[in-house]
Amino acid sequence: MIIKIDEAGRLQIPSEVAAQYGLRPGATVQIDESGAGLHLRRPVTSLAKLYIEPTVRCNLACRTCIRNIWDEPGGDMTDATFARVLAGLRALPGAAEFPPTIFFGGFGEPLTHPHIVEMAAEMKALGCPVELITNGILLTEQMSRRLIAAGIDRLWVSLDGARPESYADVRLGAALPTVLANVGRFRDLRSLRRPRRPEIGIAFVAMRQNITDLPQVLALGDQLGAVHFLVTNVLPYTAEMRSEILYGRTLTDICYLRSPWTPRLVLPKIDVDEHTAATLYRVMRSDRNISFLDYPLSSANDRCPFIEAGAAVIGWDGGLSPCLPLLHDHTSYLNDRERRSRRHIIGKLSEHSLGELWYAPGHIAFRERVQAFDFSPCTFCGGCDYSLANEEDCFGNGFPTCGGCLWAQGLIRCP
Repeated sequence: MIIKIDEAGRLQIPSEVAAQYGLRPGATVQIDESGAGLHLRRPVTSLAKLYIEPTVRCNLACRTCIRNIWDEPGGDMTDATFARVLAGLRALPGAAEFPPTIFFGGFGEPLTHPHIVEMAAEMKALGCPVELITNGILLTEQMSRRLIAAGIDRLWVSLDGARPESYADVRLGAALPTVLANVGRFRDLRSLRRPRRPEIGIAFVAMRQNITDLPQVLALGDQLGAVHFLVTNVLPYTAEMRSEILYGRTLTDICYLRSPWTPRLVLPKIDVDEHTAATLYRVMRSDRNISFLDYPLSSANDRCPFIEAGAAVIGWDGGLSPCLPLLHDHTSYLNDRERRSRRHIIGKLSEHSLGELWYAPGHIAFRERVQAFDFSPCTFCGGCDYSLANEEDCFGNGFPTCGGCLWAQGLIRCP
């Protein structure tokens, strides 16, 4: 893309690009400066992705799941709530030209919702790209045919092990051969279409007990026709899961290496093989701010992936939240200490339209605050009682605070 500068020194961004990224007159845009140049971030008023949680019911009882510490009743999104989502999208400014991506997923198994296929088809009828995540158990031949006919663009499959025993250790009650057979059949059924849609993605939750399976999981994904792979760390919701994390030292490193006085090391592209791997590992463990080309590997991210993606989340009950971590009350463990996270919703679709909630002044102000990310570093520090909840922090920020969010440091990721 080539952008011209007019006589007044203003950037002339092509109208279609401006519309796609929500660069409308009056929008406020944050620009970050780095050694590589300027990075223009999406305006906080641009809705580009909408997570929809069809249900909080699930057919499995995984060790990693938030449901292990919940006392919330299960529930499905009603037809009336979903109809309000559709109506809100139709009325949203700019959505007709550049409709947001719809991601069906949350803290339940989407395929347990009795109308999930119809919901996906209605979103496609609006012109929205549609993605869906599943554990694969309910991906029967009939379900596969219906999802393909509905026109979804991408199917994500959670695959946390390559061997039946390791897979069953995480996803209790699941059978790996069944999942692989179901996804393999889905691959074959969609291969009859050109281009091959839906695309297949594999999501892997990395833990101490399953990390050695990752190469095999990637190989299985290749066999299943996957073209997208996402690896995330586990968030320990229970005390027993604390021993499974793989980022204890990373948190310590980020705390130390965020200092502007720490020496910087910029690495080039380089072969990683039996000759270089051990040396590169020692270099990576040195006390330096390390960048790969111009991308920092060891410094603090301080970037909310939901804000950067222009995302919002609608829970099964119609509550709109800025992100998945704030969708439900829950406890987890940060720096080996229990941390309470209180739910934060902007409002309910039963009382307000999607546009009213998205453009609510308080919501925009919160998104601006998160984009600036002037929160106390609870993720790295964790030394005082402020870090035990998202109520307030030592910088004077009030609820909800995001300094203890592992998503904002690139440790936990969502598709």
